Amino acid sequence: MANDGTGGWRRVLRRVRRLVPLALVLAMTALVVPPATVRDAPMSLVRVERARNVDHHPHVIWVLMLGSDAREGQPVLRSRADAIQLVGINTRTGAGTAIGIPRDSYVPVPGYGRQKINSSMLFGGPQLMARSVGDMVGIRPDYVFTTSFWGFGAMVNAIGGITVHSKYAFGDQVRPKGYRVGKNKLNGIQAMVFARLRKPFPRGDFDRSANQQRTLLAILRRVREKRDRAGFMEKGVLSVTRHLDTPNVSPAELFRLAQAASTVDPRKFSTCVINGGTGYVGAASVVFADIGQARSIASRARKDATLEGGC
Repeated sequence: MANDGTGGWRRVLRRVRRLVPLALVLAMTALVVPPATVRDAPMSLVRVERARNVDHHPHVIWVLMLGSDAREGQPVLRSRADAIQLVGINTRTGAGTAIGIPRDSYVPVPGYGRQKINSSMLFGGPQLMARSVGDMVGIRPDYVFTTSFWGFGAMVNAIGGITVHSKYAFGDQVRPKGYRVGKNKLNGIQAMVFARLRKPFPRGDFDRSANQQRTLLAILRRVREKRDRAGFMEKGVLSVTRHLDTPNVSPAELFRLAQAASTVDPRKFSTCVINGGTGYVGAASVVFADIGQARSIASRARKDATLEGGC
């Protein structure tokens, strides 16, 4: 009869076999891959400048994930943020939470008065975005990951496309048959369109944020599905690193984050979009976010990246 711990040891060995080549890839990347520059990198990962006291348990990592509105030739880190998702990862339990922030939320931006929150990126890059989101929600992220349109599309294509669950049926030129209610298999550009559109939906910016979360879940499912295939994680990390600007993140930190993301179980991943009303400030359409709800979500999810009971 097999020892009760045999299965556990086998899992450990499988994990070690997976981690060692991944660590080697990262080490080689640090030595041989020329670093991208802020000016031309389609993706960026920065560690947030923060106070020394940590406001959540160390096994929980919060990453602010941004989609930059930059067009070709424009600076990715100094354009407005088109997608804003604050994602928590619990490396002990495999749980995760995504808090969707409507990009037109009209809030105080440090040093600039009340503005649409997505303009924080334009004014002060990822660090100011982290401060604005932290002040609004009550959780200061540890890292900010930013991708351009073309960087996001390439990332989705690199994992072989994704399958998203759409709440609505709608049409778009990049998908002649349109998007149907239920499952939709998407390539990179189709996934980018799915995550960006708001006009076809009854709740506009709020539905767009929910679709961004559905896209995140689809990416997570795809990675979990393929992560044990030989070379998949190594190839993915090398591909991302070649196009990733990491001005203050070491290869070891990147390795830790890649592994943290791969531990998240889609069945334990909660999503919530901050609600609010819409209106105008001058001629600009804005969202008056429900800050009370945002703080309530944060207080429940801060310590363990778990959001039981939903929004």
